[in-house]
Amino acid sequence: MTAVYEINTWPWLAGLSRGEGRPVTLSDVPARVWDALAGFDAVWLMGVWERSPAGLAIAREDEGLRKDFHEALPDLTTGDVVGSPYCVRSYAVDEHLGGPEGLATARAELRKRGLKLILDYVPNHVAPDHPAILENPEWFINGTADDLAADPARWFAAGEHVIARGRDPYFPPWPDVAQLNAFHPGLRRATTGTLSAIAEQCDGVRCDMAMLTFNEIFARTWGHLAGPPPAREFWPAIVEAVRVEHPEFLFIAEAYWDTEWTLQQQGFDLCYDKRLYDRLAHEEARSVREHLWAGLDFQNKLIRFIENHDEPRAATALAGGRERAAAVAIATLPGATLWHDGQFEGRRVKLPVFLARYPDEPVDVELRAFSSRLAQVRIKQGEWRLLDTPDVLGWTWENGDTRYLVVINFSDGTARTRVRLPWNFATRWRLTDLLDGRVFDRDGDELATEGLYVELPPWESHVLEVRV
Repeated sequence: MTAVYEINTWPWLAGLSRGEGRPVTLSDVPARVWDALAGFDAVWLMGVWERSPAGLAIAREDEGLRKDFHEALPDLTTGDVVGSPYCVRSYAVDEHLGGPEGLATARAELRKRGLKLILDYVPNHVAPDHPAILENPEWFINGTADDLAADPARWFAAGEHVIARGRDPYFPPWPDVAQLNAFHPGLRRATTGTLSAIAEQCDGVRCDMAMLTFNEIFARTWGHLAGPPPAREFWPAIVEAVRVEHPEFLFIAEAYWDTEWTLQQQGFDLCYDKRLYDRLAHEEARSVREHLWAGLDFQNKLIRFIENHDEPRAATALAGGRERAAAVAIATLPGATLWHDGQFEGRRVKLPVFLARYPDEPVDVELRAFSSRLAQVRIKQGEWRLLDTPDVLGWTWENGDTRYLVVINFSDGTARTRVRLPWNFATRWRLTDLLDGRVFDRDGDELATEGLYVELPPWESHVLEVRV
């Protein structure tokens, strides 16, 4: 799998409903909409699970969140706030989106077009009104009445129990979720069962903040409250058990803090490449090139992105031409590529995941045309090589007689350089740019002795098919 398209399901369906003049759920998305996704390998329908009424009430009262909501939607109404998709009350498809039957229909439509379906799983926390809190409180981080009295921002009462609010080790707690105890054997068994049930409904999961369950990280976050760390890590046994019945099921990890390699060793097929995102967004070509020195056994299991629902829109975060250069990089590097709904059209508003609709924004027609061409470039087959090109970013793909060269001027100045290619040369070579259709005929002797001369304006790229 090389290309995943993320859709924020609730506002996406709201937009389709406005366009169609009728309510649209996953059960009756127009065929032309599914057709437009053909060409990707998978669609990630983000946020399909049942949202929490308790979480919704908390979100609507949170002053900081309300400020974010109004910034994204100046004409915000109460009905626009529907709660966080990561405050899960039940791993059943929300009825507003079409319920389980709607999801089954959507999956069938995707399958007709050769697309896999990816859904979410949140291993670290659940909604504060999740049934397990009262039925199995031992699965959670428990505190005391004194803990609650001393720090109500970190704890909440649930029946006779005091439960920790979910968090990671570096930030304050999230106010709308309850913290699961990753060390508890019953919780681990329940996780296996839940993921097995999810695997009946889709082809893979994107696991939210997957590294938070590591023994070392969880112990550092919760200390004695979690109990002693188990002998085995959280993920390996769970992944193994799910794959007994679903051997092709995909596990994708949202990963930070240089935990990608460890997650790959624990069974994940793909892990977020946040390090590359940061370098593409904020650093220069040398830093990007250094990141790409990593071995292919590692790179082939990374999923590259310049935008998703957690990051600012690329049109704002990577301005001034950088966005297109970075997009060419993630589309042509080893591993998978994650595209985000609205990215191709140049959307600029980062929508809080609590909201039910997108604001109206103009389409960047030029960017959409460029992005559509780039999304159709599928060159990631065969052998990949990073080239020694200090003035630009450069790499090749070779699969038998099929060869491609990617050159990116990842700077705000014009690049003029020679690129030495790793191939033997015939008398004449033809290079066709897959982004704009330009054709370059070059002398084989010159390529062999001096290299290919490249002149690129700031942030411009070549994706060249190279033929005799």
